[in-house]
Amino acid sequence: MLTQRSEGLRRLLLLCQILLVAGLFWFGVWVMVTFYSAGADLTWRRYSIYCVLLVLGLTLEFLGRDNSRDYLLQNELLRQHRLSLRQTFASVGALVIYLIATKDGFISRLFLFNFVPWLYVVLLFSHHYLTPFFARRIFNGIREEKTLLVGSPARARQLRNWLRLKSEIGLHTTGLISVDHSSVHDTKLPILGQPHDFQAVVREYGITQVILLEFPHDESSRAIIDASDQLGIRLIILSDLEETLRHPVVHFEDGGFRFIALREEPLENPMNRFLKRTIDIFASALVLIFVFPPLALIVWLAQRLQSPGPLLHKQIRAGIQNRRFLIYKFRTMHVHHHDVARQARDRDERVYPFARLLRKLSIDEVPQFWNVLRGEMSLVGPRPHLLEHNDQFAKLMASYHVRTFVKPGITGLAQVRGFRGEARKGSDIEGRVACDLEYLENWNLSLELGIIVRTVAQVFLPPPSAY
Repeated sequence: MLTQRSEGLRRLLLLCQILLVAGLFWFGVWVMVTFYSAGADLTWRRYSIYCVLLVLGLTLEFLGRDNSRDYLLQNELLRQHRLSLRQTFASVGALVIYLIATKDGFISRLFLFNFVPWLYVVLLFSHHYLTPFFARRIFNGIREEKTLLVGSPARARQLRNWLRLKSEIGLHTTGLISVDHSSVHDTKLPILGQPHDFQAVVREYGITQVILLEFPHDESSRAIIDASDQLGIRLIILSDLEETLRHPVVHFEDGGFRFIALREEPLENPMNRFLKRTIDIFASALVLIFVFPPLALIVWLAQRLQSPGPLLHKQIRAGIQNRRFLIYKFRTMHVHHHDVARQARDRDERVYPFARLLRKLSIDEVPQFWNVLRGEMSLVGPRPHLLEHNDQFAKLMASYHVRTFVKPGITGLAQVRGFRGEARKGSDIEGRVACDLEYLENWNLSLELGIIVRTVAQVFLPPPSAY
């Protein structure tokens, strides 16, 4: 019920915004033709196409928005500003793409220059004033839901802000039924009784909706579920799975069955993988053709002078789903050292002098673009560690191997946030893994490109942890 009300309010706001944008556009056209281009003909067909494109951009932005994270009635000006700015870019962007693609120079650039800021102002106005205006007038009277909470005062206290926001769409909290009266004053809600008083409370206060604050685990909770149907009142159950499992969960439906997973994985979407792989192939091909040959020559000459031996260093690493592969790097350590599994550290005696610069600027990783081209790695992803280190780190953090759900990368979110070099303590590993999991669960194209740009910047301005 609540999601339907919110979604309906969003669609109503979109409809009003479409009318406002179209009205603003045609008003601007009228002003331009009447006062600034007197005697000019109003070309209805062209301007109608422009108007449709503005509306199309606005609609596409709405369809691509994650409404689960869009707090519709949260009256924060900064959030409304960001959303209005995004809508403005989407709307005008659709028109600009059309103008560039068709080489259409008919529309006045001066008109566009004046129209864009007014478009932003109108959209910001609609978010700030129209949404609460519609909510107050639509969800009142018989559309108000007198809501009864059933559960502990502590859980009710967690919902305080949510209940305040939902009151705008007609959800008015009457009170709480609980067996625990010890922390009643913290909830600012009256205790109306205990679970066995449920039917009497519903009839006395005219309750139309019940929210169970935790999954039913005893007979009294199940009796409330049965009584809700008998009395004809809505029942909502607040999931406490995340607290029970001590981990965020994702709900999804497939083949008529409903499942719960521990995390979202955007890179399981074939289109997202295609985009990521396209970037990998394009970038790795450019680097291997234009950057690797002269760089390999410079490194080879430096090795001949300071540490004779093979140009490349090869190691077995664990990739996606812990599959083994051979990783390539420019050799930065002397050939005859025996402590292979020890992590490199600042002023490591195993590293020859010129290689210190290679490691600091991450140039030693360039041969890994061959691994990327082969599909064993990606430009961006969790860094592949030595097999010995994997076993060691997995003992420190239970979710360590979750990072292998995606391909390892030359760079990653952990690296651009400063988690580089030697991992001296458990918190270093936790920080890296947390970044890897954040990347895995929240992948999008802008995040991917942002990490690449920040990595390039760090090549020229390496952080202190780079050695």
